[in-house]
Amino acid sequence: MRLGGGDKGLLAVGGRPILARVLARLAACDAVILNANGDPARFAGYGLPVVADDIQNFAGPLAGVLAGLDWAATQRPDLAHVLSAPADCPFLPADLLARLHAVARDTGRPLACAGSGGRRHPVVALWPVALRHDLRRAVIDEGLHKVGAWMDRHGVAVADWPDLPFDPFLNVNMPEDFSAAERLAAAHPEA
Repeated sequence: MRLGGGDKGLLAVGGRPILARVLARLAACDAVILNANGDPARFAGYGLPVVADDIQNFAGPLAGVLAGLDWAATQRPDLAHVLSAPADCPFLPADLLARLHAVARDTGRPLACAGSGGRRHPVVALWPVALRHDLRRAVIDEGLHKVGAWMDRHGVAVADWPDLPFDPFLNVNMPEDFSAAERLAAAHPEA
């Protein structure tokens, strides 16, 4: 059974909202926005711009990525890339941005995503703003919803992190994930 309704990022793990933990890990970013649909007032305490998807009928994570790329193109044209990270991953690595930039640069691939335990985490990724028009076309004209499928078209490098003693990309989707996150936060307060 999945966690029911609400914003998972506002759940507290180890006494702190998951979103606060995520934002702490994104401190190295030049700018941070929240992509969320619905009433943005629920995030007012974070003092960040809240950008909704502009594609109707819930197009999934790619619509959120596109919203971020569009925001960067219009509000911060000096930014060449956007980093995406879900608001329900409480243990993101501190070197996330640096490692994704490095693997993209070293491989010459335009996109970079995180990996751990032999799996890719395509929503934890570095996206070139220059590809936003192609992404919009894929989502709207093709109805594409699979993040990895779109990434593979352009070339994606994977930066791998160890998944022991815990997976830094643990996603809190189910009650058992939340329980695991609470145990990890108690055992690894530095995470």
